[in-house]
Amino acid sequence: MLSSWGIAFEAVDVEANPGALEELRSLGARQVPCVVLGEHILTGWNPKALAALVGVSYEEPERLSQEELKRRLDKILGAAQQAMIQVPAEHLGMASPGRRRTVRNVGYHVFRLSYAFCEAMEKGHFQAEWLLEEAPPEMTDGAAIARYGQKVRERLKVWFLHPDPCAGWVAMDSGDQTGYELLGWTVWHAAHHLRQLYAFLRLMGKEPLDPLSEESFTGLPMPEDLW
Repeated sequence: MLSSWGIAFEAVDVEANPGALEELRSLGARQVPCVVLGEHILTGWNPKALAALVGVSYEEPERLSQEELKRRLDKILGAAQQAMIQVPAEHLGMASPGRRRTVRNVGYHVFRLSYAFCEAMEKGHFQAEWLLEEAPPEMTDGAAIARYGQKVRERLKVWFLHPDPCAGWVAMDSGDQTGYELLGWTVWHAAHHLRQLYAFLRLMGKEPLDPLSEESFTGLPMPEDLW
C-alpha cells in the first residue's frame, strides 16, 4: 500500500530475520504487519490509520453488511478447504516466495485466524500469538487441514446464531475494534491467504478447482501485494 502511494520505505522480512522481530517486540509491537515511523508504531492492516500516519488522503471503501461478511467468510473458508485438499503431500513443505511460511501453515492459518474471531468475541480481546500458531503435527496432509477447516466453519455457524454476534468491542494491539470491524478484518485476511493458496497450487502446476473469482473479493480492503 505504501508503494501505491509513492511512499519510500524499507521492508524487513521478520521470518528470515528473527532479530528484526525481536527488535519490533522491544518497541512494543507484538505482531506483523507493522510500520515504524520515528516513535510511532502501527500494527496490523489498517489502511486508514496508515494513511494518517504517513500523511496521505484515504477514502475507505463502502462497508459490506454484517450478513454479507458472514456469507463471504464461509464461502472463502470452503474454497480454502478445496484448495488444501488439492495439495499433494510432497508439496506441503513448499515455502512462499521469499518467505519461510509453508503452504501447510498458510492453509492452517486461514482457518486459525477465522476461529480466532469467535475466541476474541468471547474473551473481549485478541491475542496476537494466535496468528503465529503453526499447524499441529497430527495434521499430516492437506485433507486433515481441510477437516479442521470444516470444524471452524461449524463453530462460526454456531456463533452466528447469536442474536447479535458482533456486539461489543475487542481489544487488539492495533487498537480496539468493534465486533463488526473484527469480522471485516477476518474476512479480508482469510481472502488474502486464499489467494496465496491459489498461487501455491499454480506453482505446483495445478489449477485450483472452481476458484473464487476476483469479484468475490470486491469491497474488501485487499493488499495489492500477494506475499
